[in-house]
Amino acid sequence: MVKPNIGTINALIRMTFGFTMLAWATAKMVKNPWRDSYFWVAVMAAMKVAEGITKFCPLTALFEQYQDKQQDKVHVEETPLALTDDIAEGIINPT
Repeated sequence: MVKPNIGTINALIRMTFGFTMLAWATAKMVKNPWRDSYFWVAVMAAMKVAEGITKFCPLTALFEQYQDKQQDKVHVEETPLALTDDIAEGIINPT
């Protein structure tokens, strides 16, 4: 099960935008069924509706994971430098 990563207002906006674009693309596909671009707009709009219903966005989840990894990397890189600065100043070993 996925953990929701967008808020209620964000979900409502995604659903509104998704249903609007889905209706537009469906109306255009009725007039020009040979155009593939309307189909892809409909697919993307359906994804936005699904994101709103489930309150989960895969791109947001990937971005959050990337940010967490970057923060962990920065934290690991800062720790040895802080220890060497303390040693250089004689705080850890005053002799």
